Amino acid sequence: MTDLNTPITDDELHAYVDGELPADRQGAVLEWLAANPEAAAQVAGWRAQAEAIRARYGAVASEPVPPRFKIETLSRRGRSWTAIAAAAAVAAFMVGSVSGWVARGASAANPNGLELLTSDALDAYKLYVVEVRHPVEVPGDERAHMTQWLSKRLGADLKIPELQDIGLKLVGGRLLPGATGAAAFYMYETASGERFTIYCAKAGEPDSALHYKGAEGTAAFYFVDKDIAYVVSGPANRDRLEKVTQEIYAQVEKAGQRKS
Repeated sequence: MTDLNTPITDDELHAYVDGELPADRQGAVLEWLAANPEAAAQVAGWRAQAEAIRARYGAVASEPVPPRFKIETLSRRGRSWTAIAAAAAVAAFMVGSVSGWVARGASAANPNGLELLTSDALDAYKLYVVEVRHPVEVPGDERAHMTQWLSKRLGADLKIPELQDIGLKLVGGRLLPGATGAAAFYMYETASGERFTIYCAKAGEPDSALHYKGAEGTAAFYFVDKDIAYVVSGPANRDRLEKVTQEIYAQVEKAGQRKS
């Protein structure tokens, strides 16, 4: 169990945002963020900014350095180190100028909030789906307690879908930090061990239909219902994942109609 009184370093938080945090530290960071909502909000802001920068300048950053600016080329031309330093200074000025445009570019190219939530959900899926002993905090046989606890933390009346009819047993759930505050995370499993997860968080966006996102052997469908975003993640079998999501979508819609 992670000692929640032991602070996570800023370097680890930045590595988490950049996708460079070692796998054996991801659980500790997520648990610490769940217990520190102010830090979780700050990290969510960093991630949103990073996504905005990549969206606006990613294509330029991935371009190869022009041959005329490579040190080897400059050296072969017999330029002095003074000239090389001057070229480096110009490059640094250009990088600084780009940074100065980040705030303006972020508003113009800020990724959709649902896309950020979906990225968080897929990260959580990839982290916990491989866990054998501790994939969840609350086991599935404590459904009533889990529903009450996570509903209170999110400030919303949540319903945990029943998926036994399509061969999915509830493993359990956990609380996670998210871009918009606390997030509920449910895990389901087939008899053969195949796992699917549902990630729920406040959306701040209008109701939406299903949207699909694939990423490195995993995939997700996401939608919004009554201010709650639902992200259903699983292996990148679109037909199978869509069938699972449709069942969840139908139950969420039905629950919402009963409350209306």
